Amino acid sequence: MVQTHSEMQAGAAVSGMPGGMSVRRIAEIGGAEISGVDLSQPLSPETRDAIYAAFLEHFIIVFHDQDLDPAAQEAFSRNFGDLEGNVRRLAPGKLAPLVNLVTNMDDSGNPTETPPTHGNYFWHTDKSYRPAPSLATILHAKLVPSSGGDTQFANTGMAYDALPEETRQRIADLKVVHSWEASRRNTGNVPATAEEIADSPPVTHPLVRTHPDTGRKVLYMGTHTSHIEGMDYEEGRALLRELLEFAEQPQFVFDHQWRPGDVVMWDNRTLLHRAVRNYDMKLEKRLLHRTVVKGTVPV
Repeated sequence: MVQTHSEMQAGAAVSGMPGGMSVRRIAEIGGAEISGVDLSQPLSPETRDAIYAAFLEHFIIVFHDQDLDPAAQEAFSRNFGDLEGNVRRLAPGKLAPLVNLVTNMDDSGNPTETPPTHGNYFWHTDKSYRPAPSLATILHAKLVPSSGGDTQFANTGMAYDALPEETRQRIADLKVVHSWEASRRNTGNVPATAEEIADSPPVTHPLVRTHPDTGRKVLYMGTHTSHIEGMDYEEGRALLRELLEFAEQPQFVFDHQWRPGDVVMWDNRTLLHRAVRNYDMKLEKRLLHRTVVKGTVPV
């Protein structure tokens, strides 16, 4: 079964860190709770480095009971690099802000089963359609359903390690085309506009990338992908589906159950993620504030 907070044996907290900060592992595939830090306040260099070290070790870090306005969330996010802008337009020529909304609410603020965009309900890694895709995504929960509305994470490093050696050899040098246009098509969203396509034209990344900080090999794919370069289109699509189905097996997946005030930061270089429609979307509101930290060119 998919691992959740309540199902995991509580790990021992690592204490003796800057400012009383402590870290507790919560899932085998990755995930740790960090306590003793108020993210609305400026971080010392020591605290920033300790948070980033936990991020690299655990891939997903969770801070409970935080209260950040957009300016504070942007300031916290900038501790880890420059922020990535958005391709999606809220209106012609108007980009979503750096702190953008992830929500099931319509333009009138009412909950709906058919929000304006719904690509977040498909397995993906953020901004993979960019030449230098994102390092980290940070979500801050403002409104969450009474139950459900979870976010799932799949560890593609673990999935790669579990592949048969024959498959690892077969895919070692393959390149995959990613694009915003393909993402909109794959998720059944409103097609990409000419302006959006020009802003984010197709890019090619290795199917097996090497994590720039850890050196670990991971699968790099998801719903932003179009096809495998140099391979028959349908054959390549079938291989991408096969690998995605392998990576989303329960032993590689962790389910984060949101609380109001949670801030969750995860490593897009080794994780796929998706929101889960396990709540009554037409009756209950779900609103999270999102920032994305720029990464480097995958190799």
